Amino acid sequence: MSVPAGLPPVTVTEVERAAIARLAEFPLVEAIFGRRSRRFPLGGQVPAGPLAFRSRHEPLPLSDVERALLLATVAGVTGWHYGITHHPGYAPAFPNYSGSAAGRTFPSAAGFHTAEFFFTDDSGTYFLSTSDTPPGPRPDGDAGPAPVDLEHRLNAVAGRVRRLSDERIWLPREQPYLEGHNTWIANYPGSLLVIPVADIAQHTLANLAFFAQNGYVVYDDVNGREIPGIRAFADRVDVDDPVPLSFVEQYSLTEATAELMTSVYNGQLLLQAMGLGGWTFDGIDRPTILGASGRDDVPGLGFHVQTDERWPLPNPTGLPGVFEAYCRPHFPDMAAAVEAYAERKFGPGGPFHPDTPGPWRDTPGVRGAAAPHDTRFKELLSLQASYVDETFGKFPATVPTVWIMNYLQAQHIDLEFYDTLFKPGAYLDTHRDHGSTWHG
Repeated sequence: MSVPAGLPPVTVTEVERAAIARLAEFPLVEAIFGRRSRRFPLGGQVPAGPLAFRSRHEPLPLSDVERALLLATVAGVTGWHYGITHHPGYAPAFPNYSGSAAGRTFPSAAGFHTAEFFFTDDSGTYFLSTSDTPPGPRPDGDAGPAPVDLEHRLNAVAGRVRRLSDERIWLPREQPYLEGHNTWIANYPGSLLVIPVADIAQHTLANLAFFAQNGYVVYDDVNGREIPGIRAFADRVDVDDPVPLSFVEQYSLTEATAELMTSVYNGQLLLQAMGLGGWTFDGIDRPTILGASGRDDVPGLGFHVQTDERWPLPNPTGLPGVFEAYCRPHFPDMAAAVEAYAERKFGPGGPFHPDTPGPWRDTPGVRGAAAPHDTRFKELLSLQASYVDETFGKFPATVPTVWIMNYLQAQHIDLEFYDTLFKPGAYLDTHRDHGSTWHG
């Protein structure tokens, strides 16, 4: 199968096929109860303290198959999601909250799906976008992931990867770039570092729409005032009982955080089943990884960064042409961002376009039953979003435009470290057998 420039095509050996068959039999409960942060890798060193240890081995990067399995588990597409089934206030229309028609390996509030993925390893730095990826076709025409050749499935993920650099992201091994307890190991040679990133600007637009569709608007609780012009929409929403702007923004940040953390937690469960080491953690400085370290020699992912004396921190907004939040400067204004958001939902491939395939027997009838965002509704969203942007100089106002919560790091562990310093049971049988199972 041809794979665009990014990752090389994944070829599964007979040894790896047998390993994957064994992986499929690993009990979920054992992955859950056997989960631990196993941080010490082949080639690692704890320089001092009661757990001081130097590995006798060289770092061992993940194989192409190991990496593809992890990426597919963290960010893969699993089928068409089923939407929001019913709302008495919408009936007979179909609730129209969702931003994407596809379901991924992790849940997303109302199907907003505003998270995407970057990752870095010894071979380079990459972007993986799956938020609007349609599921692969099944031979029987039904919904869901296609029961096709394993290599095809892994390459369907690898084929969406875009190479950004031939080098691993460089992070100084010191604070504030890494938290002190991570300076010895985070982003270590041989490891895979997965970086889930959420577009909180788009997530906030989705929630402004969600609240408006249910009769609510926001007010500026930071400055204690109503949004000018909001009363023109009193026939559609309750302008006398508005919701605090800061609440909606915190709501958006929290929902997106759950999306990000669930994705990497899935990955950590897979580490137990595969016998890989690693863990999820938040101890890499987020502005640094996005590109706001303040040092030219520490560019991180190289995001565009806004600054303003009113803000306590710089505000990354996106990587132009790769991952662009729904705000300025990636859109000329918030009205344009609202139009793009509506197009994502109702345009071709969107969850409410009748030609988008789906899981229902009458998929065109279900998708087409969603009430569109008409001109006046988009004006209501634009009024609120533009007020926020113009008043605070950014969108959203009180939380970051782009957000990272947890990272996933995956690596081959050094069993000698655990055998020397831990009691028996510090790792699972899958870790003990990983070399013979996966590498022959």
